[in-house]
Amino acid sequence: MNAALWISKTGLSAQDAEMSAIANNIANVNTTGFKRDRVMFQDLFYQTQEAPGAMLDQNNIMPTGLQFGSGVRIVGTQKTFTEGNVETTDNAMNVAIMGQGFLQVQKANGDIAYTRDGNLQVNADGVLTISQGLPLQPEIDVPAGATNVAFGEDGTVTAILPGDSDVTELGQLTLVNFANPAGLSAEGDNLYLETAASGQPTEGVPGEDGLGTLQDNALEGSNVDIVNEMVAMITVQRAYEMNAKMVSAADDMLQYISQTL
Repeated sequence: MNAALWISKTGLSAQDAEMSAIANNIANVNTTGFKRDRVMFQDLFYQTQEAPGAMLDQNNIMPTGLQFGSGVRIVGTQKTFTEGNVETTDNAMNVAIMGQGFLQVQKANGDIAYTRDGNLQVNADGVLTISQGLPLQPEIDVPAGATNVAFGEDGTVTAILPGDSDVTELGQLTLVNFANPAGLSAEGDNLYLETAASGQPTEGVPGEDGLGTLQDNALEGSNVDIVNEMVAMITVQRAYEMNAKMVSAADDMLQYISQTL
């Protein structure tokens, strides 16, 4: 196969992957706590005809060498864990994480998952959950008839119980952080799972040990910048078109050779 055809094919695949990531970012521009994806690339191996520094003769060496690349490959995707804009809501059950950290929830299979989606609810059993119905960990129970449920910056959960005018502490929301949050596995539903790449979670009280604080009546929005994504989309589209033109040009060259030789 003509080298230019193969190289252009890798370029088309790379730009297609980048466009998919951009499309997903734009689709989630209004998703609570969403973190944008970026695709990482590396160049492929080189065919070395003359190595840099090779001897030309007894007294001279190659100043640059003679090497031809073979294209690009997709290394992986990475979540960008910068903070999204905090949006004030009128819902006292909404909390935004101001800084680093994740809330912990327990999935139906018993696994612990992690999220920055602070859209909280109380289920039929009086347990504090996220919007998907998964209970927060450590579990916090809200007694029936409790009013004025509130969340402190340090994660303290309080409410006024029936027949009582004083504020009662119900429990403590904790946050966890990871040595490498980008190594978490995105599972959908605003959830992440621990992996060997992320490291084990470190749990603590909001506002301590580098963890963020909690802001009530607020939600963290997506960290997708729609303008940047649109610019990136145009750039990728142009790069895809140029790779496609390269395929066409390489094919024309092969046709010319086959017809004239």
